[in-house]
Amino acid sequence: MASAVQAQQLAPHIGYAYPAGGRQGAEFQVTIGGQFLDGVKEALVSGAGVQAKVVEHTKPITPGQANKLREQLQELLKKKRDAATIQEIAEIRKKLATFVRRPANPAIGETVTLQVTMAPDAQPGQRELRLAAPNGLTNPLVFCVGQLPEFSKKAAKVSQEAPAAKVARFLKLPAKSGPETPTEITLPAVVNGQITPGGVDRYRFPARKGQRLVVAASARELIPYLPDAVPGWFQATLALYDAKENELAYTDDYRFHPDPVLFYEIPEDGEYVVEVRDAIYRGREDFVYRIALGELPFVTSIFPLGGKAGTETTVELRGWNLPASSLVQDAKGKTPGVYPLSVRKGEQTSNSVPFAIDTLPECLEQEPNNQPASAQRVTLPLIVNGRIDPPGDADVFCFEARSGDQIVAEVYARRLDSPLDSMLKLTDASGRQLALNDDHEDKGAGLVTHHADSRFSVALPAAGTFYLHLSDVQHKGGPEYAYRLRISPPRPDFELRVVPSSVTARAAASVPLSVYALRKDGFSGDITLALKDPPEGFGLSGGWVPAGQDQVRLTLSVPPLAGKEPFSLSLEGRATIQGQELTRPAVPAEDMMQAFAYRHLVPAQELKVAVAGRPMRKTARGKTAARIVGTRLVKIPAGGTARVQVGVPTSTLAGSLRLELSEPPEGIAIKEVSPAGRGTEIVLQSDAAKVKPGQKGNLIVQAFVARAPAPGKAKPQASRPRVAAATLPAIPFEIVGR
Repeated sequence: MASAVQAQQLAPHIGYAYPAGGRQGAEFQVTIGGQFLDGVKEALVSGAGVQAKVVEHTKPITPGQANKLREQLQELLKKKRDAATIQEIAEIRKKLATFVRRPANPAIGETVTLQVTMAPDAQPGQRELRLAAPNGLTNPLVFCVGQLPEFSKKAAKVSQEAPAAKVARFLKLPAKSGPETPTEITLPAVVNGQITPGGVDRYRFPARKGQRLVVAASARELIPYLPDAVPGWFQATLALYDAKENELAYTDDYRFHPDPVLFYEIPEDGEYVVEVRDAIYRGREDFVYRIALGELPFVTSIFPLGGKAGTETTVELRGWNLPASSLVQDAKGKTPGVYPLSVRKGEQTSNSVPFAIDTLPECLEQEPNNQPASAQRVTLPLIVNGRIDPPGDADVFCFEARSGDQIVAEVYARRLDSPLDSMLKLTDASGRQLALNDDHEDKGAGLVTHHADSRFSVALPAAGTFYLHLSDVQHKGGPEYAYRLRISPPRPDFELRVVPSSVTARAAASVPLSVYALRKDGFSGDITLALKDPPEGFGLSGGWVPAGQDQVRLTLSVPPLAGKEPFSLSLEGRATIQGQELTRPAVPAEDMMQAFAYRHLVPAQELKVAVAGRPMRKTARGKTAARIVGTRLVKIPAGGTARVQVGVPTSTLAGSLRLELSEPPEGIAIKEVSPAGRGTEIVLQSDAAKVKPGQKGNLIVQAFVARAPAPGKAKPQASRPRVAAATLPAIPFEIVGR
């Protein structure tokens, strides 16, 4: 029980990895910054071909430890100095030199050093890196496998106070000396670094006249959200200088992406310098970047942005250093969704851009269609692939419909990497406006902070001809301002996210998970949740998202034996929609906070579960103590009570253990707990003024234990600090009339 308490209170967390990747076939060290990493024993990298071994864990000393070291030092200084004493004095002084009474960033104050080996044939791309410690499994971080030569600066360590020269630069004061000497590199390459407060990193390289240089930074892509920073991520900037320190190009973003990309055709042979810094001169260890430089293939836009399932689509390509101006995207055998599209030039692979696949009929926008008089006539249902080009362009489509028809119009542009900030408007034949939308939030787009895609659903008041107008809110446009416009009756559907993506549980115990339902086009029915082909011993309790709800908390039960390696689990949901059963995967995600306030569900690659420790003690009948007796739906009368049998011995409850509901719906509480045979009975009570008949969900019961008082400082049990000790399986409930 004590181990369970400690694991929940001190869950390990990692905030950055530096460098955040390496080259195929390379061996190198990686520094991980985080918290509660005591006893870290293993590093896990998703996919094949990458091995990571823990070398060292370094933890800042506490004020109490610093005082003890000072006392030891004073005693040693009084002794005769032999070789052993001199060495011990040096070690203590070294530890004291790193002591900071108030660390600037405790959440990344501990470091773990890894030795990473990448196989020559390791698949390039993004992986996930986690650490395993006795207290559990950490959250995942992006870790990249690259193909280009790599250059990495020494890992940074930010002290409590920034160096004076960097503070001066932050305040835009004249520096006493010039910029730091640039690091010499050759192209093509990937450079890795960390920006410290006021820091500016520079890289010098030779280039030839006519080279089409691409400099692509990854910063927010590596660490999507910094919870205690504004705007919530490392805002990198890039600048290019010639040998005479003349600025040739500068950028602080790439369209709507915070990570900048710089394009420049080299005017003459010579030496050039690329400079990277934070836009407002912030910095700390988790301001990590990877920058790819060279005559690299880079796709800036495609058209169309998608195609129909089961067919081939010719895709127009635009960009830098591309091997062709088009390619054929084969969607045969692919289910609807969004897939990565990239091209190869020699040994180099370009960046990936999204390509959408759907089952609806498709067509291309046809100009001129800027006004209702020249509107493009379409037949529903349909997906239109078009562009807002030139700037100020507007596309108008007309269609026939009957009275009462429900029509959904939705733009897919920003979610498919188009810079279009769309506006949708629906009018009737007389020009009367029936619907208008600028931005529609898609909670499934976890990395989008400006939901610029438009959507509305409207019931048509009468039969006739209707006009759908699409434009850019800022009157911008160009070949890259592409879109996919869906016009159709509602297509009820759903997506799922399961949080967190890293789970740690005690053997034979239960842990809570949150599942979010992203409902589409009016679907509001029940969704049944289940594990897909789970390893033996895993199960779900409370596996449903009740009708009309967007979120549910449930519990995952794990086997009674600890596993040597974390398990990979898959969760899926089923629902019957319009007479057809649909199955959708629950995508693992991390609930991340941006700029102190905004929360995002950021998708992860895997749902990993670590099972540790020994199971809790068992009852006389051999069953694990923390369990619910029976799995039926508990019906609680509005304003009344219901009873639930719990497999927790009353003798345990007579001590320091207490049962409470975790994050219960308003109006539901535990009224009393009493003995019941070999277990315990919980009486649940509802407040008729705060609940409604038909309300459904799950109740999660947690066991809390009061910490033992310090010797000689006995306190009444009610006043002792409490910590969570265990979680019981979720209890499905429904509020019913009395």
